[in-house]
Amino acid sequence: MIAIPQRSIRRPVTRSGIGIHTGTFATIVCQPAPAGTGIVFTRADLPGAPEIRATLDAVSDTRRGITLGGRTPVRTVEHLLAAAAGVGVSNLRVEVHGEEMPILDGSAAPYVEALIEAGIADQQGHQPLHTLHGPVWVVNDTAWALAVPADHLRITYVVPLPATRLGTQVVDVDLDRHRFVLEIAPSRTWGFAHELQALRQAGLARGASAGNALGIGPEGYLSTPRFPDEPARHKVLDLLGDLMLAECVVHAHIIACGAGHSLHLEMARRMVERLER
Repeated sequence: MIAIPQRSIRRPVTRSGIGIHTGTFATIVCQPAPAGTGIVFTRADLPGAPEIRATLDAVSDTRRGITLGGRTPVRTVEHLLAAAAGVGVSNLRVEVHGEEMPILDGSAAPYVEALIEAGIADQQGHQPLHTLHGPVWVVNDTAWALAVPADHLRITYVVPLPATRLGTQVVDVDLDRHRFVLEIAPSRTWGFAHELQALRQAGLARGASAGNALGIGPEGYLSTPRFPDEPARHKVLDLLGDLMLAECVVHAHIIACGAGHSLHLEMARRMVERLER
C-alpha cells in the first residue's frame, strides 16, 4: 500500500474578497495545524470563534456550493477543499472573517497559490488511504455517478449543456498534483445567464460577475474561457473538493454525468461505507 504523509502549511497565509453568493467581503487566514487535525474552519468574526470540521456530517446546504455548519455557517468551502486535496494538504485551520469564503477568481487556483506560498510540509503519520473493491453508484433522475475499483484516483465527468451550442463536454483525468494544478485548478465556476435573476432572488449569486464566473448563453460562452471544456473541468474540481469531506484519500475511478454537490456527497457517503483500508 502507498503511504501518503499527512501535510500542513509552514506559515499563515491570508486571502480576501467577496463571496459569490452573499456578495459581502470576507477575509480568511489559513493557519498550520498539527497532524490529525483535518481541515477545520473557524468563524473568527463571531464570539467564541466557533469551529466547524470539514466532514460529511457537517454539511448543511448544497445549493450551488457546500455550506458547513448550521447556526454559524461557512459557505462555499469547496474550492479551498479542492485546493488542499490537489496539493496534498490534510491538516489546516482556516480562520474565516465572514459567512462565506472569498470566491476570488472563481477557481481553485488562487487557493493553490496561497497554500504553495505558505509552504507545504510533511508531518508525522499518514493520511487514511482506501481502495474501492467493488462498484458504487448513485442516481437522481438523469444525473448519476459511478465509482469502480482503480489503483489511483481517476475522474471522468460528463457535462450536458442543453439549449446551448456547447453540446456535451467530457473530461477524463488521472488526478496527480501536477495535472490538478495545471489543468483543473484554474477552471472557474460557471452558470447559465438565464438563471441569474432567479438565483439572486433566492439569495444566491449576488456576488457573481464576469470576473469570478464563466457565463453561458444560448450561443455559448459569454466571455473567453480558460479551457474549451472549462465547465466540465470545474465539475472535476468540485467533486474533488466534495470528496475531501470523506477525510480520506480514495483510489477509484469515478464517472459522473450531470451531477452536482448533493450527488457528490451521496457518492462519498456510499463509498465510505464500501471502502476497505
